[in-house]
Amino acid sequence: MTPDQILEALDPEQQQAAESLVGPVCILAGAGTGKTRTITHRIAYGIAKGYYSANRVLALTYTNRAAGELRLRLRNLGIPGVSVKTFHAAALAQLQFFWPQFAGIPAPTVIESKARSIAKAAEGLKLSFDPASIRDIAAEIEWRKYSMLSLDDYAAIVETRPKVAGLSAERNLQLQGAYEVAKAAANKLDWEDVLILTLGMLRAEPRAITHVRQQYRFFTVDEYQDISPLQHALLDEWLGDYQDLCVVGDPNQTIYSFTGATSEFLSNFAERYADAKVVQLTRNYRSTKEIVAFANRLTADVSNLEPLQSQGALGVAPLIRPSATIAEEAAVVAQAISDKLDQGTAPSEIAVLYRVNGQSESIENALTHLGISYQVRGGERFFSRTEVQQAMQAIRVEALGSTDKALYHAVTDIMRSLGWQSQAPQVKGAPYDRWEALNSLVQIVDEMPEQASLEEFAKELDERQRSQHEPLKPSITLATIHAAKGLEWEVVFMVGASEGYLPIAYAKTPAEIAEERRLLYVGVTRAKKELTISWPKTDVAGGRTREPSRFLSSWATRN
Repeated sequence: MTPDQILEALDPEQQQAAESLVGPVCILAGAGTGKTRTITHRIAYGIAKGYYSANRVLALTYTNRAAGELRLRLRNLGIPGVSVKTFHAAALAQLQFFWPQFAGIPAPTVIESKARSIAKAAEGLKLSFDPASIRDIAAEIEWRKYSMLSLDDYAAIVETRPKVAGLSAERNLQLQGAYEVAKAAANKLDWEDVLILTLGMLRAEPRAITHVRQQYRFFTVDEYQDISPLQHALLDEWLGDYQDLCVVGDPNQTIYSFTGATSEFLSNFAERYADAKVVQLTRNYRSTKEIVAFANRLTADVSNLEPLQSQGALGVAPLIRPSATIAEEAAVVAQAISDKLDQGTAPSEIAVLYRVNGQSESIENALTHLGISYQVRGGERFFSRTEVQQAMQAIRVEALGSTDKALYHAVTDIMRSLGWQSQAPQVKGAPYDRWEALNSLVQIVDEMPEQASLEEFAKELDERQRSQHEPLKPSITLATIHAAKGLEWEVVFMVGASEGYLPIAYAKTPAEIAEERRLLYVGVTRAKKELTISWPKTDVAGGRTREPSRFLSSWATRN
């Protein structure tokens, strides 16, 4: 493909970004404006014009799904040799390569489950937590490490942090300390440790950082609004004195502050790099004009960016609808989904989004009552399945040996040993669910780079488990709004959009409320054709009256 042909597929603003090939470049890409298309075409154009060598480009993402999409699009553009990795995968590869050279032993391995490690540390302190509390504790550990705080640093500010899982500041510190001690004793790392140790190693070993900078010269960072201080410190170390950095992000989609992410690096990019090229993408190719107008109203008073401009049809106005109870809301949504399926909408094009995982139960019950299949994203359900755990363990064991088999044959042989067949069973229920889970692992092979090894496949699965990157199934999707980021559906239902959930009850400060507004914006912009937002007027479980989200108040009063 010629350079001109590469540019032909882009709109004027995307072309402007793609032609900005050297030095610092910042692409402010609104929801649905084609950011992935832009950065892949920019890389392909730079290689076609001779500015880059494919093997010296490193494109960084936050999820394996995004990395896989980037790799696939680059291959379709005839550019197969670019390294596209998550921050964690890139750091782990460097740690495993250099650690034996400097320490004389293999690098520590990554724990399979932070939740299990936290629960085990808690047992030693005679503490017990439910899964939701363990998730909260894990999130606090991640916030501390992504913010580059040691336990001593954290101890100095722990009193100012929100209470986690009902723990006092003292018990919180004890638990985090016990978690770190147990992990070190087992010679294990968590994924944040991978970043910390890689950064420390590169700073301490000139030979290592010289090697990395000789290997990678041109960097692209996706979802730059979600970068943490720790990840940015590592990126700075990789860059050194060079400034060939292209970042793409959207301040209106900053929704991970609770993990230590900050959009300040994106907002201050032009100040940090005085000669930075800044390009804004505003043409939305995803959603109808009505949905885009609704999204723009959410950010009109709080964003410095230009509003989105829908390139789609007018469409129908988003429906803002209250229900009497949680059960009624779920029943109405389930029936609406059933109607959409009867009208020919594909199950994979319908999603139900909510603020917290606990809100899915009523929807799951209502869908099950109507016999509608669904999948839950954003949890650990897929990777917790017994057959998936068995398959991943078998793959890890097989990867330790040597095999001459192509990846597909190696994986399918392992799956057959666990009862998988190429054809789906004719009976539904548990046998079909087991086959579907194993088959999902087989299908991931198609997303791997050509000539990938079984060891690389094992690492890919581990990273997907870490990032909760579950395989998609041809069924209705249920997800938290956080887990839905980066995805899109024709029809989206957002449920439970009431005060106490959106914004969440513990969001108190102006910054926290602003993030909750951005979260709603992210949910709204997942919809391509139809959007329904609902809430129950009464919380039956607590006997409380619910008010619509303050972000919807002006529309809710009209419905």
